[in-house]
Amino acid sequence: MKGIELEKAYDPGSFEDRIYARWKEAKAFKPETSRSSKEKQPYTIVIPPPNVTGILHLGHGLVTSIIDIVIRFHRMKGEGALWVPGTDHAGIATQHVVEKMLKAKGLRRQDLGREKFVEETWKVKEDHHAHISRQMARMGASVDWDRERFTMDEGLSRAVRDVFVTLYERNLLYKGNYLVNWCPGCGTALADDEVEHEDTSGKMYHLRYPFADGSGFVELATTRPETLLGDTAVAVHPGDERYTGLAGKMLLLPLTDREIPLVFDDYVDRSFGTGVVKITPAHDPNDWDLGRRHDLPVINILTPDGRLNDAVPAKYRGLTVKEARGKVLEDLEAGGFFIKAENITHSVGHCYRCHTVIEPYLSEQWFVRMKPLAEKALAAWRNGEVVFYPKKWENTYEHWLENIRDWCVSRQLWWGHRIPAWYCKDCGKTTVSRTDLAECPHCHSKNIAQDPDVLDTWFSSWLWPFSVLGWESGASKTADLAAFYPTTALVTAYDIIFFWVARMIMAGLEFTGKAPFRDVYLHQLIRDKQGRKMSKSLGNGIDPLEIVDEYGADALKFTLAFLCAQGQDILMDKESFKLGSKFANKIWNASRYILMNLEGRNFVKNPALNPADKWIYSRLNAAARSMGEAFLSYRFNDAAQCAYEYFWNDFCDWYVEATKLSVKSGNDDEKDRATTVLLEVLAESLRLLHPLLPFVTEEIYGKLPNTQGELLILARYPEYDESRADPAAEADFAFLQDLVRQVRTLRSECIIPPERKIRVLVRPSGSRGSLLSDNEGLIKLLAGIGDLEILDNEQGQGQALSREPGSIGIVGAGFEALVFIASGADMEALKQKLRRDIDRDLKFIEGLKAKLSNENFLKNAPSELVAGEKSKLDEALKRTGKLETYIRDMG
Repeated sequence: MKGIELEKAYDPGSFEDRIYARWKEAKAFKPETSRSSKEKQPYTIVIPPPNVTGILHLGHGLVTSIIDIVIRFHRMKGEGALWVPGTDHAGIATQHVVEKMLKAKGLRRQDLGREKFVEETWKVKEDHHAHISRQMARMGASVDWDRERFTMDEGLSRAVRDVFVTLYERNLLYKGNYLVNWCPGCGTALADDEVEHEDTSGKMYHLRYPFADGSGFVELATTRPETLLGDTAVAVHPGDERYTGLAGKMLLLPLTDREIPLVFDDYVDRSFGTGVVKITPAHDPNDWDLGRRHDLPVINILTPDGRLNDAVPAKYRGLTVKEARGKVLEDLEAGGFFIKAENITHSVGHCYRCHTVIEPYLSEQWFVRMKPLAEKALAAWRNGEVVFYPKKWENTYEHWLENIRDWCVSRQLWWGHRIPAWYCKDCGKTTVSRTDLAECPHCHSKNIAQDPDVLDTWFSSWLWPFSVLGWESGASKTADLAAFYPTTALVTAYDIIFFWVARMIMAGLEFTGKAPFRDVYLHQLIRDKQGRKMSKSLGNGIDPLEIVDEYGADALKFTLAFLCAQGQDILMDKESFKLGSKFANKIWNASRYILMNLEGRNFVKNPALNPADKWIYSRLNAAARSMGEAFLSYRFNDAAQCAYEYFWNDFCDWYVEATKLSVKSGNDDEKDRATTVLLEVLAESLRLLHPLLPFVTEEIYGKLPNTQGELLILARYPEYDESRADPAAEADFAFLQDLVRQVRTLRSECIIPPERKIRVLVRPSGSRGSLLSDNEGLIKLLAGIGDLEILDNEQGQGQALSREPGSIGIVGAGFEALVFIASGADMEALKQKLRRDIDRDLKFIEGLKAKLSNENFLKNAPSELVAGEKSKLDEALKRTGKLETYIRDMG
């Protein structure tokens, strides 16, 4: 063999793009390429489609990294691994972006008209879609680009229309006047789960409503006094004795010329305040329900842009809600209706996109009947057809589905799937259709108009797992749908369990008869080190491509996996990615050392294994089992930590160092044998690490002389092999490690330079003597020992080793030893150093004891902090005891 030179410095930017292009050229991302046999079931994941509103953020970097790890693992297991990429048109969000661009030019969408505005939005979509695809490639996403989809492409648009019509035919879709969440900023209705509730400072206003007959008044309280202009009743509880005998009473509605009734309803909480509530059916969901029970009039006082309309007295018309509130309060006080105002904190709904305060609003909208769909989704979960990771999200899923409300799916926007409903202006009938209509099918009039609204973005997203594979109602299955549906797993953030996850399960069951996936892994959110959500306004966001540029895609992926523990949000900053960078650098440098020392070596067929070889193969075997189990149960942090521990500690720190004994010997046969085994272990270790660090492992793997140019991405993942498990080899090597570690620790504490060889006297117990003798050279190499004396098992058994001047004693399981440090250190200087260390530790101990004797600290500090301080005290006491023993041993 010839020596192979890797670049001295690890520079991911020099090879990542080249390797990604090679993967694409080899069609490595296609399931047909990776499937090893027809018996292997395919493994399919569809991407949570990012919105075409801009660039990907670190949250996208997390989900991209996690899915890529999963798909690479299953691809290497010989399964037909398919990862379907794509993007979402994101109705409200994308329209908001385009309208902001127009506003900067002094334009509104109405100035362009619908057709031209949609054209402009398509341009933005194309630009952002291309940028997102480039970002994903830079991050190493091994998606099948030939199957890339968009929620408004031709096939998916047909599926959306098909589902709308089918739901209508099944009486699961209807149109009606109902109270909806209205965003005045976006000018559209929102579903319940698109409203973000925030605790906000506000006021509770106490008002008096006089009886129409002049017999007095009732006092009530409201946070929204301007809505009284839409009141149509006042309600009290039928069991509230304070209002017995008032049935049939009418009240004068302040600031208006209207009279409203006093009604009795169990909904009213008689323990709250005066037990009287104002009823505004058009602007409060609870009032809406009460109003329907009592057949109350419904008066909508708002325009779509959030101003007061013609249903209110003239002086308030055209005012914004905020302006109206001030004017109404002013007039209430002037009219003697105002009692007092109290400061409160209450939950206020905001638009999840533009953050405008949501107004309950009476509007004609399209709704999906969700209860029949939810019942199927609950049954699928209870039958084990869908499994959540972590399991805690099952409770959230169950609660939401059991309390589900009908879904408002119409949006008053221009960008999105146009609702396929036509209204005949002659006969007045509504027709929904899978194809565009030119005339009314009922009266054949051509005087028809399509509904101007579009569908909620999530109406296309809930079809994603099967629509991307070519589903159409009534059509024969496409090859992809037959081969890859149901998909295997869904990986997404927990914050869209309602928006997307539950709805996909409902749609899959309703339209295909099958749950769209088996596993649902809900990952946590990324926050900054202070636990704050990353955002532009806080300036704490991280661009994943900045990390790729600075540290490489592997550092991004490995760090995110390492920190991604189930059930815990990820706290990080840019510095966090040094973890992955250092690990990738370690892999590079260890491989570089091995490859540069191949000159003149020859491969050995079926090489014999020495104890260190048997140990590393057993450790590699254990790591393969642990990592495989972790990947299958979506414990990415466990897989990453296992990979780190195995490669850095077992392979680099111990095994590679141990092989130097053979490689540096004068025996060519032994050098060839050791080099052959080392290369085989390295190749298998790179296969083990590949899902977590694909680029650096592929680059190195391609240079190994024992891989025949095979692409690592398509190589087989190491699997646990019972015959490789060698507990005896692991126990023997652990014994040697214990001795070496203790000698190394002592050398470090005594500041003995690495090049200074020392003398060690060891007395083993039991059968450990022969193990020490057989591995004497290895122990000396790893511990920096010049003279290793191994006493006979019988020498002085039952008695402690007698201390000799200049030595310090150490004890382990199966041995005791004297380490002669005098030959490697200035004894007097060392004693002074150790005393200084003890003095420093005693001050530290004194401070910890004072803190732990402080009752206020013990009472108020978190339990984990108290436990941590106690642990520090125990460690400090052990350390000072050990250092005092060193000084005593030194004489």
